[in-house]
Amino acid sequence: MPFVRITLNADPGRAARERLARRATSLMADLLGKRADLTSVLVEVVKGTWSVGDAIAPRAAHIEALVTTDTNTAAEKARFVEAAMALLEREVPGLYPATYAVVREVPASDWGWGGLTQEARRPRAAA
Repeated sequence: MPFVRITLNADPGRAARERLARRATSLMADLLGKRADLTSVLVEVVKGTWSVGDAIAPRAAHIEALVTTDTNTAAEKARFVEAAMALLEREVPGLYPATYAVVREVPASDWGWGGLTQEARRPRAAA
């Protein structure tokens, strides 16, 4: 039940937002081995001022993927970060250089779906 949040400060339009959501789901499945049918993606456009240091970023984005701790290798996460940045650059041209992609690991005991944590869903070894 991975979750991806894509935050933008400039609206690239509905079609681009939908492409971002669909492609983020594909990246989670293809690069991190997550089930596409359980991957949730939120693409949100925020109003306000986005700054980096003392510079105002007219077009900025942030993509954050939440996954269960220890379910992906460093190499898999690096490939996801690279592909997520390429996706943002393709769908939101002119992004400020300090645009980030993050893979955040959450302990299996700390999140879940359908009323069960990821830890509770893990198969138990035979006693």
